[in-house]
Amino acid sequence: MPSTRLWEAERALPALGLINAGLWLFCLTVVLVPLGTVALYGLASGRLEELAEPEVAAAAWNSLSSAVLSGALAVLIALGLVLVIEHTRLPGRATLRILALSPLLIPPFIGAISWIGLFGPSGMINSAAEGLIGRPLWSIYGGDGVILLLALHAYPIAYLLLTAALARIPAELEEAARASGAGSRRALAHITLPLLRPALISSFVLVTVSNLADFGIPALVGAPERYETLATIAYRFVRSGTVDNSVELAACVGVVLLLMVAAGMLLIRRFSRASYALEPSVSRAAPLALKRPWLLGGTTWAAVLGITALPLSALLIQALLPAPGMELSWENLSLGNFSSVLESPWAAEGTQLSLSLALGAALITGVVGLAIGTVMTRTSLPGRSLLRKVSLLPLAVPGLIVAVGWLLLAPHLGLYNSPWLILWAYVMSFLALVVQAIEAPLRSTSPALEEAARVSGASALRAFSDVSVRLALPAAAAGALLVLLTAVRELTISALLLAPNAQTLGVAIFNLQQAGSYGSAAALSVLVTVAGLLGMGLITRRLHTR
Repeated sequence: MPSTRLWEAERALPALGLINAGLWLFCLTVVLVPLGTVALYGLASGRLEELAEPEVAAAAWNSLSSAVLSGALAVLIALGLVLVIEHTRLPGRATLRILALSPLLIPPFIGAISWIGLFGPSGMINSAAEGLIGRPLWSIYGGDGVILLLALHAYPIAYLLLTAALARIPAELEEAARASGAGSRRALAHITLPLLRPALISSFVLVTVSNLADFGIPALVGAPERYETLATIAYRFVRSGTVDNSVELAACVGVVLLLMVAAGMLLIRRFSRASYALEPSVSRAAPLALKRPWLLGGTTWAAVLGITALPLSALLIQALLPAPGMELSWENLSLGNFSSVLESPWAAEGTQLSLSLALGAALITGVVGLAIGTVMTRTSLPGRSLLRKVSLLPLAVPGLIVAVGWLLLAPHLGLYNSPWLILWAYVMSFLALVVQAIEAPLRSTSPALEEAARVSGASALRAFSDVSVRLALPAAAAGALLVLLTAVRELTISALLLAPNAQTLGVAIFNLQQAGSYGSAAALSVLVTVAGLLGMGLITRRLHTR
């Protein structure tokens, strides 16, 4: 559709202008105000010097070092898997790809509980090592455990980015190198890897930024060894009441994290601009034939199963054993932990609250995301590009900052210790999921369909609603379902914003693990994980049937 004609239609249709103004007001209220509140309170509190105190400085160093080291490890794992799975003719690589990406579907704190079932004091591997060599093989508690689990949770993000970058490398470059006498390894080292360098750096920065304020893994794995990060120390400030005006101090921590995130985003932008300009290619490089495919395949399968299926198996076994450390035998297996969880009133209350909040967030983000996505891709309204950036901004903002922002706003809104506070924090944090889900299908659909409706006599509003909105509805529904599945298992935001006498599913699991009820925590984690996997299967099926 010519932009001039579209703009004429929009000038004749004040309704679109009102929708655009309403969306701007929504994003201003739900996204920019909480972030601005964190910055304002943190900078104006006059307490930034308290961040130099030893415990806060140590937590800041732990956050930075664990994020950087886990980011580097995640990128190395992702690079190895991408080169093996996506760049060779490995047997069963389609199934292997799904397994390698499965950590994306598991909340970080549930992944931590799974690994504790392997390398905790009573974990399967440590218990076996005690019987064989008389001592545990390795304790997962402490800084090294935090770094490893952050990397294992985040490497699928780097995997997806590197796969996309690998697909953009023209096949002709490697083929020319091989035709000139270079072997596969030399072509990989001198052609493919240098072209992947910008994507490697961007992936590292993105993973590092996302790991900066993770709460669940440091709280479960670092806390037993007094390994604190900025996220866990902010949580302690708010929940313990041991410092004056703890929320202001948490806002100062939020300012530090915002600066770190902003620096990371600038680095990503800098290196994305430094990417090589490649001519588009109609084909991808053919997968490399392997001399010993079963050797490399067996090693890769063992590694992927070891970092995906093995921890989940330990989680299930932990849920089926009446007590940690019991011998694994058919006689000891029991469904008692599942029964106690399903019959407990607190689990029912947590499930009800989590579902209510997640359904509310899914409905609001689905409707607003649908409006933003269609306005952004199907109109020439002023400010639509900036509106997109504002709606996607929470993707780069850690949940801790989102929670602190709404915690600071709570007294002014009359929502302190109210579930409504968590609902709006969820909406802010997950709106971008729906906007992204809608953007891709609409951009790939020609605007000529809407123009045809106008030529057939439909009004501008009718064409917009009957064509663009309807085209976006399946993607909006899938995005809303993704919000539902993500919000129902969320931990960081709800842990900071929940009233003392309330709990969500994520907080219930966290509290059970902290209280030493490992079997019940594992049982509830298994139920939440199975529900999440089934839900993701439903989303995938819905998208593939459209």
